[in-house]
Amino acid sequence: MQTAKQWLDKIWQLPLSAPIRIMNVCGGHERSIAMAGLRDALPDSIDLIPGPGCPVCICPEQDIYQAIQLALHEDVTLVTFGDMLRVPVNVSRQNIRSLEQAKAAGADIRPIASPREAVAIARAAGGKKVVFFVAGFETTCAPVAGMLAEGIPDNLSLLMSGRLTWPAVAMLLDSAQPAFDALIAPGHVATVMGPEQWQFVVDRHGFPAAIAGFTPDSLLQAMYSVLRQHLEHKRFLDNCYTQVVKSGGNALARHLLDDTLKVVDAPWRGIGVIPASGLELQPAYAEHNARLHFPRHEEQARRFAGAMPPGCDCAKVVLGNIKPVQCRLYGEACTPRSPVGPCMVSDEGACRIWWASGIKER
Repeated sequence: MQTAKQWLDKIWQLPLSAPIRIMNVCGGHERSIAMAGLRDALPDSIDLIPGPGCPVCICPEQDIYQAIQLALHEDVTLVTFGDMLRVPVNVSRQNIRSLEQAKAAGADIRPIASPREAVAIARAAGGKKVVFFVAGFETTCAPVAGMLAEGIPDNLSLLMSGRLTWPAVAMLLDSAQPAFDALIAPGHVATVMGPEQWQFVVDRHGFPAAIAGFTPDSLLQAMYSVLRQHLEHKRFLDNCYTQVVKSGGNALARHLLDDTLKVVDAPWRGIGVIPASGLELQPAYAEHNARLHFPRHEEQARRFAGAMPPGCDCAKVVLGNIKPVQCRLYGEACTPRSPVGPCMVSDEGACRIWWASGIKER
């Protein structure tokens, strides 16, 4: 195993001249890159682009709105992962705009860290209805699928907002002008779904691609790989996270996902509907589908439903079209203390990561 410094030295030895843009899909990758200071350590010709791998950032605004309305107007306990509490929806400031504000107004909303906590809360609720608002990608939805397969209490229902990672990348590559020249694919997703899921990047689009873990040495190894592929005009999918990413992925996790969840066309906030990119409950689990239990809160008529807040450029950041500092609100109207857009809320949001790493200038 080579160290991060050795991989960095190898990158500096490459005959790079023209700029090359490398997209890292995952918010966890972006956080590791920022914490390790890799942007400052790499040659200036390498441009690292944050991608659409922040589940909080792309969670549909209308799903968050529905969760808020359920918590405020139904006799339920609503549980969700902590980052979701601060994401604002598009209503006037006189109204409740986030789950955090709904909780302050008296709604029974509880942040959790794992699906098992949702089951435990439901079992202790004495029959009161509990709604688990699920936002996340494959690595989040696999434990949720396991929870469903094990059996959950009758009073627990799920408001699903699960998403698949690769369709967003496919959408970007199918566009007329992708915002990147090479791809670093998320190692944790490949651990579950298998590295083969990312083969389309090479076979269909001819882009260099590598799968990376979350340490500087793995990320730099993947960057070195795609740079070599780019320079030598040899395209292949390189697995730079062999410690855990194996051919076929996790067979049990994939089986559980297929058995409990179905793939559907789904909206991504600020981006629109991406075909076959969402995860919803299979019909066999309809009795636990919160959308069927509480249909009156699926309001679609609000003026800005589904959009980013006015002036917010989070969607452009998520798509790699602009850097966080190029957002019109970055560091002024929008900061972690008072976020306007979801990218400044989540620990996996590019804006939040850049701000926390000290990039304060617009």
